[in-house]
Parts: sequence; C-alpha cells; structure tokens
Amino acid sequence: MRRRLVISYLLLMVLVLLALETPLAATLASRETDRVRADRLADATRFASLAGPALRGGGPGPLDGELAAYDDLYGIGAAVVDRDRRTVAASASWQFGSGADTALDIALAGQQFSGPDSVWPWVDGPVVVAVPINDGGEVLGAVVTSTPAAKVRRTVTAWWLLLAGIGLLAVLACVSLAFALAGWVLRPVTELDAVTHEIAEGHRTARVRPRLGPPELRRLAASFNHMADAVSDVMDRQRAFVAHASHQLRNPLTALRLRVEELGPSLVDADGRAEHRLALEETDRLATVLDALLTLARAEREENQQVTVDAAEVAASRVAAWLPLARHRSVDLRLDAADGPAYARTVPTAVDQALDALIDNAVKFSGAGGAVTVTVRAADDGITVQVGDTGPGMTADQLDQATERFWRAPDVQNVDGAGLGLTIVAVLVDASDGRLTMRQGDPRGLVAELWFPAPERPADPLDTPVDEVAEPVGSHPTRP
Repeated sequence: MRRRLVISYLLLMVLVLLALETPLAATLASRETDRVRADRLADATRFASLAGPALRGGGPGPLDGELAAYDDLYGIGAAVVDRDRRTVAASASWQFGSGADTALDIALAGQQFSGPDSVWPWVDGPVVVAVPINDGGEVLGAVVTSTPAAKVRRTVTAWWLLLAGIGLLAVLACVSLAFALAGWVLRPVTELDAVTHEIAEGHRTARVRPRLGPPELRRLAASFNHMADAVSDVMDRQRAFVAHASHQLRNPLTALRLRVEELGPSLVDADGRAEHRLALEETDRLATVLDALLTLARAEREENQQVTVDAAEVAASRVAAWLPLARHRSVDLRLDAADGPAYARTVPTAVDQALDALIDNAVKFSGAGGAVTVTVRAADDGITVQVGDTGPGMTADQLDQATERFWRAPDVQNVDGAGLGLTIVAVLVDASDGRLTMRQGDPRGLVAELWFPAPERPADPLDTPVDEVAEPVGSHPTRP
C-alpha cells in the first residue's frame, strides 16, 4: 500500500513538473533565439545602410572589408545581393542554402525576415536574417546573414539540463517526502493490521498505539482499542461465568446425587428402581458436562505461556493411566514411540488433556476387540502425536463439525459424553501454535493427529513440568 501511495504522489509531482517546465523550456529556447535574431537584424540593417550607395554606384565599395571583418570576428557569413539576385559582396564563409533563398524572396519583396522562431537542441539549421536595401522606397537588393546555431543550441541545452536537474531534485525530494508522509499515514494502519493478527492468534492484550498518524487514524486506533477491550472483557466475563457456574453447580449437584442415592433403599418395585438408576446416570452425565465446561474455560483462559514437554513421556504416562479401562472394555491400547525424548513446545497440560480426550473417545467407540494406537514421531520441525482406533469412524461432514461445542454424531447420542472433548483439544492445540487434523482410518476407524512445534533451543530439564498430569475429560481412566 505504501508503494502505491508513493507512486501516486510521484506521478502527481511528475505531471506538475511537466506542466510547469515544458512551457518554461519552450520559452527559454524562444528567448535565446529572439536574442540572436535581434542582434543579427541590427547587424544586417547596418550593412543595408552601407550597401545602398554601393549598389547605386555599381561597386561594392567598403562592403567587402566590412563583411570580411564581421566574418572573422563573429564567424557569421553575410552577403549583399542586388534585385537580380546577383551577389555584390560576400564574406568568406557565406554559402547559399534553402533557408537563404526563402529569406531573399521575402527581403526582395520589401520585408525583413528572420528564422527560425526557436532553435531546438535537435535542429541543425542556421539562424538566417534578411533585410531589404531601400532607396527612396525602391528595393535595390538585400543583406542576408547566416548564423551557425551550434552556440544557441548549446545555450538552450544547458538551460534544459538545468531545468531537468531542478526537476530531478524536486522528484527526489518528493519521493523522500512521499515516503515519510506515506509512513506517517500508514504506520497506524500497519500497526492495526499487526495487532489484529496478534489478537486473532490469541494475544488478547495487544493494542494499537493511539498517538500515531493523522487525527482520523488516531481516533480509529482509539476506537479499535476500546472495541478490543470491550470484546476481551466480554470474553473474560463469559469464560469466568462458565467456570464459576460449573464450579458452583458441582456442590448442589453432589448433594442432589446423595439425596437420590438415599432414595434407593425405599424403592421396592422394579420400575421405581429402574427410574432411580436412570436418575443417577443423569446426575453422573451432568457432572461430566460440568467438569468438561470447567476444563474448557480454563483452557480458553490460558495466556499462551508455553513450556517444553517430553511428548513421548507424557504419551507413555497417559497410555499407562488408560490401560486398565481399555482392558476392562477388551480394547488393545498400545504406544508406538521412538526411543528417546520427543520435546515439544506447548501450553501447560496441552498434551496431557488432549491425549486424555482422544484416548477416551478412541477406547469408548472402538468396542470390544478393538485396538487403539498412540504414536509419537518427529515430523515437520515438530512433534506429531497420533491416536488411531478401529471404531466406526466419522464421515467427511461429521469431521467438519467434530470440534464444535456440544456437537455429537447422530448415532452416538445415547453414549456417555458432553460433546466438549474435541473442542478442548482444538483450543489447547491452537493455543500451543499447533494443529489438529482428523481423518478416516484405513480400512476403518478414526485417526486424530496432533502436531506441536519443537522448542527453539534444547530442552532444559527445569522447563519440563514434572507433575503436569491433568484430570481426564470424560470417564476416569481407572473407572471400570
């Protein structure tokens, strides 16, 4: 944008210079030519006053000496001709040309002639002046001078070069001023664009400096900061409300569950016990939803402070934690990781919670006899953590909606879950500057792949959190 703005300023400046300097250049050329023509007309008029007696007497008289001295002194050829176009006297450098013939025709008709009107740097012809010789109103002949135009051309060229130099300096000054002006105007826009990207990437504290640029853009920056503060405040209030509501509802929900459990011994008929069991399951499901909402609110409140973790070690610990539940459900859960650490840069607990959610879903939907494989590999200047299962998988449309809040596939509406597990995974991965991709397995199942960037420097053991094991989202891994 700055380049386009500078080009527009420069184009306007060039047009202004052309509009000013083109007439001035033509005026300078015409003025220099008029000066030379006026001098030659004065000289030719003097020669005409001397040539009158010579033409009446039939001899050149002193004209030969005058013309020779004039030619030697100024290098200008001159000639005196009679009315029959016979040369009466001429200097040594005099030569007839097409311009002299035209000048003679006009001078013998009784009028003065001087041409051309302007000498241009690219014109080679001389400056020709012709003056009639009159005697009592009768034209006896004419005096013709031919001045070489080289000196005039050099003078005109020097003036034009001076104008071009002044124009070039003006253009350079305009370019410098245009860059400074464009920078002053566009600096708030550039900063606004950068801050917008920072906020979009999760740095919600980024703001535009409101004292840059013209007043209109300053007001825009102030309005943007006010809007960003308002949006950030609304988001904080929303997340705080979700967290507080989830936390505050757990106590009355626990008390409600205890009261429902106490009703169990008083129920004697089968239908009542069935309804009692369903009520307990609903309270468990509601507790799971509240835990997931609280986890999501905490994940979204992260300020993107990143730490270095060993993804292979975390994956091994999470596989070990979920292994009892996987065996209880007859699911083969295994880890495929290379020897040695696999360091990744993430927000705290991102790998833990993401693996908890993905392993929970994989074990839940694989079914008896299924298999779940957790793979940790280095790839694309980072670490890839992959969870693949042999369950029913998802369609392409379902994969597009899988990370939406509270979304659940139509065929699993009756399966325990809150529909927030993959949402939490997506939030944590995005806050870690990573990416989450999901695809259908081959020949069946679902493959969820997490990629986290590698640390910029070798991992320091002090940077690696030791107790970063988060509570899993959904069913507890050791719950039968």
